[in-house]
Amino acid sequence: MKLILTLLAAALLLSAQSRPIVLKAARMFDGKGDRIVSPGLVVVAGGRISAAGPGAQLPANAETIDLGDATLLPGLMDAHTHLSMQFAIDFDKELLDGLKKTPAERALEATEILRKTLYAGFTTVRDVGAADHVDIALRNAVANGRIPGPRMLVATNSIGATGGHCDGLAGFRRNLFGRESGIEDGIGNGADAMRALVRYNVKYGADVIKTCATGGVLSLTDDVDTPQLTQEELNALVDEAHALRRKTAAHAHGAEGAKRAIRAGIDSIEHGTFLDDEALDLMKAKGTFLVPTLMAIEGLKIALEKGNMLPPAIEPKARAAAKQIDETVRKAIQKGVRIGLGTDAAVYPHGRNAEELTHLVRLGMKPLDAIKAATSADAELFGIAARTGSLEAGKLADIIAVPGDPSADIRAVTRVFFVMKEGVVHRNGK
Repeated sequence: MKLILTLLAAALLLSAQSRPIVLKAARMFDGKGDRIVSPGLVVVAGGRISAAGPGAQLPANAETIDLGDATLLPGLMDAHTHLSMQFAIDFDKELLDGLKKTPAERALEATEILRKTLYAGFTTVRDVGAADHVDIALRNAVANGRIPGPRMLVATNSIGATGGHCDGLAGFRRNLFGRESGIEDGIGNGADAMRALVRYNVKYGADVIKTCATGGVLSLTDDVDTPQLTQEELNALVDEAHALRRKTAAHAHGAEGAKRAIRAGIDSIEHGTFLDDEALDLMKAKGTFLVPTLMAIEGLKIALEKGNMLPPAIEPKARAAAKQIDETVRKAIQKGVRIGLGTDAAVYPHGRNAEELTHLVRLGMKPLDAIKAATSADAELFGIAARTGSLEAGKLADIIAVPGDPSADIRAVTRVFFVMKEGVVHRNGK
């Protein structure tokens, strides 16, 4: 009798868990179309969307969640994050803390960052550079349901040249760390080395290959716009990554380094601060995505306003980037360059990712196009558009709700109050 009661309770629990869910709101945007529709209806069953749109048929036995005067959207995506790193406006203190903390400590701290990012409405992210394979551990823990967080596509080590932006040992005295940078750090020189680095990263679990094609703002030994990889090196890197069915992303502020990456077939240019017309036209012709990371500039502005927080080698680069980026992104939008949404989370305080959409609109993008950049466009860039990125039958039930109408006020996306990922409600409340 006890066994029968146990089996009956289990059957009732399974039945309750398998009940369809109907999400209702005043409006919805599917992430692909050209307009918001009313009312917003999405039916979720088994972690996937079974129907969406005003005409969706509603199952009789469904649980209904009525979100009121709100707009249903696909879960947002961020193409450029560093979720195992903390934001800090004091460069020297951040560096010292990084040397003190163990990988385990950084992973534990990152669990709160992941939760904060998910609660901001971001159900999928690319993490484009982390030390000690902490990003692999976080990705797997989220995928296995051990911790809440966005779905993660990870790069492990960023790949670059000796002494370049990706070389974390550049700027320190020789042998301070007992060795020179090598394959385990993502550093190499020559076309064959680039292929080896790609294979090494894929061996240890990389979903995406990220490289540094130019200097960077937050590196101590290079100019921000100098090219750092030859055309042959980039050709080999992209060819090897694509052969292994991995997408590629290039950190590139300067025009020449970016053009080399674009000619090589890179899938996205990250930052793109000093791109010229030739680079933008080449991106338009080849369908290369630009991921502007405008929120990184907001983080740099915080440090510049505080004063004495950036080393002398970095401060002028930060000011130059802040001065130029708006003009470049405006021009890219006007030319019709494909835009993906990415923020460089960790260079600004985590959880403010959605503010990137407001900056894209400020620079000339239509609100619904900005939402597309953060949903269906990013899904295409990531190579996961068949699974998520829009509110369509068969897609994973990654769904958020924002108050009001984001097509009238894009700032609504910064006020996410409902988050569902693969049919599981993680946040429901203002």
